Amino acid sequence: MATRTKTGNTGKQRPSYRCTECGWQTAKWLGRCPECQAWGTVEEYGAPAVRTTAPGRVTSSALPIGEVDGRQATARSTGVAEFDRVLGGGLVPGAVALLAGEPGVGKSTLLLDVAAKSASEEHRTLYVTGEESASQVRLRADRIKAIHDHLYLAAETDLAAVLGHLDAVKPSLLILDSVQTIASPEIDGAPGGMAQVREVAGALIRASKERGMSTLLVGHVTKDGAIAGPRLLEHLVDVVLSFEGDRHARLRLVRGVKNRYGTTDEVGCFELHDEGITGLTDPSGLFLTRRTEAVPGTCLTVTLEGRRPLVAEVQALTVDSQIPSPRRTTSGLETSRVSMMLAVLEQRGRITALGKRDIYSATVGGVKLSEPAADLAIALALASAASDTPLPKNLVAIGEVGLAGEVRRVTGVQRRLAEAHRLGFTHALVPADPGKVPPGMKVTEVADMGDALRVLPRSRRREAPREDEERR
Repeated sequence: MATRTKTGNTGKQRPSYRCTECGWQTAKWLGRCPECQAWGTVEEYGAPAVRTTAPGRVTSSALPIGEVDGRQATARSTGVAEFDRVLGGGLVPGAVALLAGEPGVGKSTLLLDVAAKSASEEHRTLYVTGEESASQVRLRADRIKAIHDHLYLAAETDLAAVLGHLDAVKPSLLILDSVQTIASPEIDGAPGGMAQVREVAGALIRASKERGMSTLLVGHVTKDGAIAGPRLLEHLVDVVLSFEGDRHARLRLVRGVKNRYGTTDEVGCFELHDEGITGLTDPSGLFLTRRTEAVPGTCLTVTLEGRRPLVAEVQALTVDSQIPSPRRTTSGLETSRVSMMLAVLEQRGRITALGKRDIYSATVGGVKLSEPAADLAIALALASAASDTPLPKNLVAIGEVGLAGEVRRVTGVQRRLAEAHRLGFTHALVPADPGKVPPGMKVTEVADMGDALRVLPRSRRREAPREDEERR
């Protein structure tokens, strides 16, 4: 009896599946990648064939690094000083920057202002909108006075049409609002999909490098605050900027997340108003309340936004609670940090009047304080509100407070003190060894919360626990 041998597709390559985000591979299709937890990123691909690449013709000869002309990477100012600060001096020819932010934060307003101020006879600007009509953008331009003869406007959602506008206008700066609204007919999928975003971004990056044209892309964000689309988009561009701000406040911050031409420590401050958006070279005034007399429950601190010191005010209010579980409400402060300061004051500072009272704490001007350097100011504001005793005028408090009640050192103390001294503050509470102190400024070093609470009058500090005991 003859034996049978298996024939057929033993040498045929079996298809497999790979995640386009992290590269994880599997033998069957899945809707969600178990490695990076991304949805819809697992795609089919064939087994790669073994190929070799032969040496080809080089586009330009390799040179010693000292002979490379670095003038081609010289930044050109956009006309907006605060925006230039974050970019590292301006936009470099051929650079591609991605600006992302929540809806309504003011991205289009800022970039329309940048488009008008950077346009000139030698440097044309092309503003392409995919979310609005040209008439809508014109109305905004009239409102913020962003009209210029060399600022060109186009409303397009097709990638080929955008590239056609580049050939016709030959701009030095392209602003695309937004990258998620442009689609290529050569790629399957709806606009904003991962494949479409990769293709649109790749085509515009190639056009920018070939023409020496600066490009500003507007990007959407997810509900978690991350930039929408594939992570590859952030790797492809040269600069990634984050536009932050509370829509109910005037302050807007532009942070550098990635910058191949400068540092990511700079922060640009803007004020959004009815007439448009304005850069703030001295934004500390937005975070302070000018008053003639000191008020209990307020304390000033100096926070660092990137490398920029900003003086901010912390306010606290305590009232008798009408419910068994007292309220703890915060605005602009982390609830966990405030709760830690309440526990430290009760256990280490012996202030027992806070346990049965409703406590409200907030910042002025919509600024968000998340760094530990504001701990000492939060604790003093709470202690001042509990004892109904105002802190001395012209006092700032800087320092991190530990659970043992110690006051720890923070970075940039000298820069913080210099900013406080520039604004007229004469007294500061800081951790030990603050370094060089500005002349004419009194600095008190505190080791723990006991030392810090001595700035409050003793008689008033003792009233709060006694009043609490009488209520019991």
